[in-house]
Amino acid sequence: MAVCARLCGVGQSRRCRRRQPHNQQDQGSDSDMDEEEGERVVAQRQVDVGSGGPKSGVATARPSDAGEYGSGLVNRAGFLDRTSTVPPQPQSLAELPPELLVEIFSVLPGTALPDVALVCKKFRHILNTETIWRRRCVEEFGINEDPRKMEVGGISSRDFYVKRVNPRVKSGRFMKLLPDYEHMDYRDVYTCLLHPYRHILGLWQPDIGPYGGLLNVVVDGVFIIGWMYLPPHDPRVEDPMRRRPLFRIHMLESDKATVECMYGHKGPHKGDIQTVKKDEFSTKCNETEYHRMPGGRQEEFRTWLEEEWGRTLEEIFHEHMQELILMKFIYTSQYDNCLTYRRIYLPPTMPSDLLQPGLFKGTYGSHGLEIVMLSFHGTSARATKLTGDPNVPAGQLTLDVDLNRPVVLPDLEHQRKIEELSRLVMGVHEEMQREAEQQPLTSTPVKGSADGACVDACEAEGTEADHGASSDNQPGPSTDSAEAQPFVLPLGVMARNEVYPRTCRKCFYGTGLIAGHGFTSPERTPGLFVLFDEDRFGFIWLELKSFSLYSRLTDHLAHAHAPNMERFEAMLQNMQSWTS
Repeated sequence: MAVCARLCGVGQSRRCRRRQPHNQQDQGSDSDMDEEEGERVVAQRQVDVGSGGPKSGVATARPSDAGEYGSGLVNRAGFLDRTSTVPPQPQSLAELPPELLVEIFSVLPGTALPDVALVCKKFRHILNTETIWRRRCVEEFGINEDPRKMEVGGISSRDFYVKRVNPRVKSGRFMKLLPDYEHMDYRDVYTCLLHPYRHILGLWQPDIGPYGGLLNVVVDGVFIIGWMYLPPHDPRVEDPMRRRPLFRIHMLESDKATVECMYGHKGPHKGDIQTVKKDEFSTKCNETEYHRMPGGRQEEFRTWLEEEWGRTLEEIFHEHMQELILMKFIYTSQYDNCLTYRRIYLPPTMPSDLLQPGLFKGTYGSHGLEIVMLSFHGTSARATKLTGDPNVPAGQLTLDVDLNRPVVLPDLEHQRKIEELSRLVMGVHEEMQREAEQQPLTSTPVKGSADGACVDACEAEGTEADHGASSDNQPGPSTDSAEAQPFVLPLGVMARNEVYPRTCRKCFYGTGLIAGHGFTSPERTPGLFVLFDEDRFGFIWLELKSFSLYSRLTDHLAHAHAPNMERFEAMLQNMQSWTS
């Protein structure tokens, strides 16, 4: 015990915590024994220093000893002997052991490592260690830490499209399509693939006229893949989203990234990606013959119709719907060789939000299912179209809900009467108009509202900020779960999906955007916003006598959240200008 105390530089002179003898006789015997043991230990340590290291089972000084005493060993009397030396402590980062430098460099962001390599040859040599780059790939881009397991689990992206388009695949296994993972160079993957194309990861809206769309670019294995998200087949709004690959980037065949177009049914082929400007990029197909089918345009249309609508043209009896479908095919097929994408963000979440904002699938009559983005702006809830149609294009504000205007539903018997519902909603609408006439308008139109549309709802919202604040009986948005109440659609209101929730939490006054073909004569029409639960809401269009049901898109979307509310608001404003 005394030996450890002296090696640690503690004891009675250093206020050692070990139990001290109770009598002088015990102290004398302990002192003699300690001195003898100290002589043996010091002699043994001197032998260790000369031979290059300590023997097994022999006590050694800790690194903290040198920091407390400086260089040297403890002599027989228990004092520091500076005539003996120990290995010097590192005086700079370059003097640290290589394995420690690997750990340090592994936690640095990949963008800083090129500068580290410029410091000295030792650092440049250590940065060739695969462990460093593997960790960067895992932590920054979520790449699988053990790529050899990818074939076992099946990469979701390739499991979808390679088996369908590549005739070499047999028995459900990939053949000659997986890279040589055992010899993969993570540094090349990071520097040539992940880092150069990091700016295209996230959510994007393709510029396809009024139809828009939703593209999600993700890292999948050692691929970067652009997935086009498609709504479920009408009217199954609660089914999961469908996905179709538009392009992929990989390093399978060379030491540099290769861009391939995935459009069509003949497999991957040469493509190109160009960055137009910040938050915008474009894709181009270099081999459009891969998009053509042997049966010509008729076969291409039948195949597209089955994928887009899940049915044949003969099964669609409504003549107007047939015209809309054919119009969409002709229009979108013009963009099969070149597309431009603009970045979009998921809305930020605030504690006062009525429900979690995000993306929803909704029913839009003969136009089928469309994707909207629900966001909250103070006492207003807004749904912006990400996919659109010839009447109301993508990027427009399809719903604008005033959360300061709750509507209390009557009993089920009166809910079935469209006249009763119209009386309730129009009563709120007329009240807002009267208040707007009494107060001078000082606010500008709401960002994201449709150009040329009726501004009654927007003007009312501008004045309702003060009205809601001064009225104690006007409840604002709340995340508290309200007691569910029975709900039924009025007779005469059309619904694409007869299976809708029969209970709701809250209802609010809102307006919906309607327009003629080509977005002519747009106007905002009163309606009823119905909150069913955290993942579903609906809207009753009074003028159209139609009901839209919306269901949350539950896919995980990485690299998609807006950095702040200001960036999100600016994005919404830009979205409208893209399609107006």
